[in-house]
Amino acid sequence: MVLLETYPYFLANRPEQPNSDLAVADKFTGQLAARVARADAAAIDRAIGAAVEAAEPMARMPPFQRQAVLEHCVERFRQRADELAYSLCVEAGKPIRDSRGEVSRLIDTFRLAAGEAIRIGGEVLNLEVSTRARGYFGMYRRVPIGPCSFISPFNFPLNLAAHKIAPAIAAGCPFVLKPASRTPLGALLIGEILAETDLPPGAFSILPCHRDGADLFTTDERLKLLSFTGSPSVGWSLKARAGKKKVVLELGGNAACVVDQDADLADAVERIVFGAFYQSGQSCISVQRIFVHQQVYDDFRDRLVAATSRLKMGDPKLEETFIGPMIAVSEAERLQQWIDAAVAAGARVLCGGRREGAMLEATLLERVPKDQPLCIDEAFGPVAVLQRFSDFDAALAEVNDSRYGLQAGVFTRDVYKIQRAWERLQVGGVIVGDVPSWRVDNMPYGGVKESGLGREGVRYAIEEMTEPRLLVIRGDQ
Repeated sequence: MVLLETYPYFLANRPEQPNSDLAVADKFTGQLAARVARADAAAIDRAIGAAVEAAEPMARMPPFQRQAVLEHCVERFRQRADELAYSLCVEAGKPIRDSRGEVSRLIDTFRLAAGEAIRIGGEVLNLEVSTRARGYFGMYRRVPIGPCSFISPFNFPLNLAAHKIAPAIAAGCPFVLKPASRTPLGALLIGEILAETDLPPGAFSILPCHRDGADLFTTDERLKLLSFTGSPSVGWSLKARAGKKKVVLELGGNAACVVDQDADLADAVERIVFGAFYQSGQSCISVQRIFVHQQVYDDFRDRLVAATSRLKMGDPKLEETFIGPMIAVSEAERLQQWIDAAVAAGARVLCGGRREGAMLEATLLERVPKDQPLCIDEAFGPVAVLQRFSDFDAALAEVNDSRYGLQAGVFTRDVYKIQRAWERLQVGGVIVGDVPSWRVDNMPYGGVKESGLGREGVRYAIEEMTEPRLLVIRGDQ
């Protein structure tokens, strides 16, 4: 299977190829894989104008028709699953087995949105709360918020774009989407399939563009919502410039796992190896900090090192590959510098630590000082650090000792400790018996502190993209 030589962008539902300025590399070989049309500010302005024109037709589109659009996408994704997975493997360097898994999640996300499209309702309200309200009753329904701006990241080019696109269609919101310049192909393939549907003209635009030319995605007041997934430094800057529009941010993390003394160590090792090193750790909920009870620490560490050392690194197109390249050589170099700094500060490398180009071995360290970037910042790569603890509550406090708070994993069988973890951990989600990297596409997903604002997950994203409209009726007097 090969990629096309060039890909258009989509402006107001239609493909346009004004140039082929954006080069997309095969992340394993470094060779040119495809060229993509790059939008300029004028094209973005046209797309936003088209979305404004499409707002009323989208809002009036009956829910069953929105559902039909989403169901069409589900069927076409299934038909083109191999193509979608291969393009993802090439443009993101994601191992082919993981690429197929992301395609399955793309399908799940659109399938879930198809179901939710006909369940967007409201509530009847009892307003007779005092004498002056006698005879009044009310109700509300949720209505589309209007044209939306979406900015999606490189690490899940299909499914993280889907978590914005599918709820928007279900809710009746037109949108403009900027995919990551390093991985635009997945979003453009979604655009090809959306273009086959009966969405009103202007309902969607998918516009790869240079970051410096993308200000309108953030600042244009015609847009009513900005949903951004990416780094905290960029996300909070966008929020500061977004003006009056609603903002949803899905940002970074340095996710932690707590392994208590009663945990099934074999199971915990298996899940943490996956959670730390799946797609080379390039996930905002990748396991980065591992707190292990001192009574089982040595046994757990030895098992984890052995399992990590067995991971196959190499060409992501091969079935046996688990660790592929990081998104860029510069990112692998950055993380290697963090590892070297930790070692210079007294840390011990348990396995891995070597780099060749964009390939960085799965790496485990212990005795990393808490002031090191590997503990306080987001690694976003195949590195995790181990620490001992003796008191469960103290371990929870260590998890909270972070400016991030996306998800956390807790391996314990003690129901009282589970309850304390749920009450005390300052995160958007607590995953018991598994890693913080676990996610399905209908759950409320998002973080606190510097990890973001708002929630995704299809039904919860629809809530962000709609607003209540109240009706009050004065009855007989």
